[in-house]
Amino acid sequence: MSGIYEIYTFISDSGVDNARLTSSESSYRPLPGDWRGPEASRNPRQRCPSFPLPCGRGSNGSANSGMPAHRDERTYYDARYPIAPMEIIDYEMFQVPPRWLFLKITTDEGVVGWGEPLVEGSTRTVKQAVTDLMDQFLMGADPLRIEDNWQSMYRGIFYRGGPILMAAIAGIDQALWDIKGRVLDVPVYDLLGGRTRDRLKVFRWIGGKRPDDVATEAESMVEAGYDVLKIDAAERVAHVDTPDTITHVVDRIAEIRSSVDDDVRIAVDFRGRISVAMAKRLADTIDPYQIMFIEEPTPPEKVSHLPEITKHTTTPIATGDRLYNRWQFDPVLRDGNVDIVQPNLSHTGGISEVHRIASSAETSGAAVALNCPHGPIAMAAAMQIASCISNFLVLEHGFAIDQNASSEVYNYIQNDSVFQMEDGYVEIPERPGLGVDIDESTVRDLAQENANWNNPLWRHKDGSVAEW
Repeated sequence: MSGIYEIYTFISDSGVDNARLTSSESSYRPLPGDWRGPEASRNPRQRCPSFPLPCGRGSNGSANSGMPAHRDERTYYDARYPIAPMEIIDYEMFQVPPRWLFLKITTDEGVVGWGEPLVEGSTRTVKQAVTDLMDQFLMGADPLRIEDNWQSMYRGIFYRGGPILMAAIAGIDQALWDIKGRVLDVPVYDLLGGRTRDRLKVFRWIGGKRPDDVATEAESMVEAGYDVLKIDAAERVAHVDTPDTITHVVDRIAEIRSSVDDDVRIAVDFRGRISVAMAKRLADTIDPYQIMFIEEPTPPEKVSHLPEITKHTTTPIATGDRLYNRWQFDPVLRDGNVDIVQPNLSHTGGISEVHRIASSAETSGAAVALNCPHGPIAMAAAMQIASCISNFLVLEHGFAIDQNASSEVYNYIQNDSVFQMEDGYVEIPERPGLGVDIDESTVRDLAQENANWNNPLWRHKDGSVAEW
């Protein structure tokens, strides 16, 4: 029996009677703020205190075990169809500073959902991919059929996967979950089984090129309340580099370790910019510092080499922010060489796909540290997933893309307190949908600016291209 509207199918000695609808309301469709039917409370327990198993007599006087008593003029809905169908009628995209793309999807009932489809440096390409998917599969579709829509977008075209397509699907998927949560007046995590914890552990990335710069910023972040920090291991690293490069990496880690207490955990991001040969040497060298995890020790094309690296360290290995669907995660998890997976809510097919990946990771004994160096909508989506999976470890927090970035990005949402960190944690959001209210006027104003962003092209000393 559904509790979405106040729906009751009456049971008598002869079996289940058809649910009845009054003729005047038979075409009623739920509207925002009144989605349970005429005169229905937004909280069903206010109308039926013992919901969902009240007892009483039907309006025809028959005894109804587990059913409430109602007046004849009450409207009844068929329990087999608890939500009236909706249609997607419009969508807009907003390319905003510093490098983000916001998607707004509107339904015929006026319900709006927001998503953040994004591949940093390829925003215009992702924007076109979203347009193609929306026009081909989503316009006129029911936004509440999220899984069917996801499958249509993924399997409805012959060439699948890859960062562009999966980012486009991700942003659309986020917006659909936002719509469904708002229609049902619940957070997305309640639609995925409910929350598994009371608050969310977060970490902060810190920049700085010299060891003393990194140590100073680490002290500042710890003073602000963070007790998990992440640093980049190095910048340009040759395929087989000098001992000085190794020393520089170790000095950065040692400087941070000595500047903060032992209860502060430190993760080191290799960023996939280090060759397998150098990754083995670095992993072995930094092992004594008890790093929380090494992130992306190989480029995504080289994940098959992870066993070579794990032989050289006891430090947990994390990867996944450049893997884009469950099929790419599957061999990594099956081989048992990854301790932590890092799917990205705006790269990896959205809430639907990341939830599946988290379940697969649990089966393989891996934790989930959500990658999210993006904007507030992606962060909100990540918080929804983190709230309901059992193997969540930590969530990237803060919207800085370099050490000079400001917190001005919080202006894109009205309820920015949802991201406030205290003692290394953020509270689980309780508002419906993704839990954030977009300041659309600000989004529209800032979308007028030139928000194109591209990562730099790095070169080695000999002029050859280096990994960024």
